[in-house]
Amino acid sequence: MRSSTLLLVSTVVSVALIVGSTLALGEAPTASSSGAEVLAWFTANSAAVRTWAWLLALFVPAFATFTALVRARLPRPHGDVFLIGSIAFLAETAVSTWIWAGLSWHADQLTPELARTLLDVASFWGPVLNGATITMLAPVVVASFGARAVVPRWVGVVGLVALIEQTTETVTIFGHSGFIAPGGPMNLLLGAGLVTLWALCLGIGLARSRPATDAAVAAVPTAG
Repeated sequence: MRSSTLLLVSTVVSVALIVGSTLALGEAPTASSSGAEVLAWFTANSAAVRTWAWLLALFVPAFATFTALVRARLPRPHGDVFLIGSIAFLAETAVSTWIWAGLSWHADQLTPELARTLLDVASFWGPVLNGATITMLAPVVVASFGARAVVPRWVGVVGLVALIEQTTETVTIFGHSGFIAPGGPMNLLLGAGLVTLWALCLGIGLARSRPATDAAVAAVPTAG
């Protein structure tokens, strides 16, 4: 399979699995949910959480393939920084998945206070993940502008919008309730939606463009 075709397939599969996992999870507890409500939700939705975790497990190899193929088309250090961000993204997602899946396993044996506390820990996946997504976005945005850009300009524009939003979204670390609560709508709807859209655009844009030669990639000036 050609690398462009593989990049396109891994992009579409990654996005489909992320969207599918989100739909499988449904309407989860929020920052304002009481411990009793959190406990009741995990007790009633154990199968949905397991399906969500299963889809994310399948997401890992697809996203790893996407990452490797994108990195190969970026100059250094852009590609290396992107790779670090992607690895951090997968690692942080795995930790969050462990907690959610663990909560669903023996939910009937949890206390409301413990359920609420563990969900609070998992909710900070969103705010902390911003560091990883910024690390992924920034080098690709830089590589999409300039005379020797190796990423389509329109992908860079989408990435710039997502980068600004993700940087702003770090304020959710200090949030308590509502839109900017950790694990709230800013993290899970706005931010996740923009980053997913950008990843889709990046994969399609690079798959449709001619891969840069090693010499051309090496010739791209680095920042600073």
